[in-house]
Amino acid sequence: MIALGIDPGTAICGFGFVEILSGQLNAINFGVITTAPQARMQDRLLKIYTELDALIKTFQPQIMGVEKLFFGKNSTTAIPVGQARGVVLLCGAQNNLDVIEITPNEVKQSITGYGGATKEQVIYMVTKILNLDTEPTPDDAADALAIAIAAGYEAQSFARRNFLEN
Repeated sequence: MIALGIDPGTAICGFGFVEILSGQLNAINFGVITTAPQARMQDRLLKIYTELDALIKTFQPQIMGVEKLFFGKNSTTAIPVGQARGVVLLCGAQNNLDVIEITPNEVKQSITGYGGATKEQVIYMVTKILNLDTEPTPDDAADALAIAIAAGYEAQSFARRNFLEN
């Protein structure tokens, strides 16, 4: 199974593809889609959609994990991030992906075993889980890999529960 993780944003949208095969996890590709801050919002969203669609067609994931919106002190980013999430969800739906929405604390819990883990702890564990030589950068790409891992774990757990119930 290939899981795609997305850390949505209009300036920087992180993505990460993780293959889960026989209990082994491997990073296939990761990075960010960036847009120019001076560009019109519709052009920024179109760029995110177009690049994400091309990535999905190239790597053909079965599931997509998307970070749920969470705004603590900086609620001014809620609308742009919400718009990016909408484009990401639309792209996933148009590519017939099963979408798993996951909170930052759920990702941290899945990756480190502690929902209050720091960003550094998550990046460290992503590096170890995926057996990477160096920490993935930028942070948005590392977050996307963490989301892909957590979504992959969730999908496998769901499949096992369904198998056992039937």
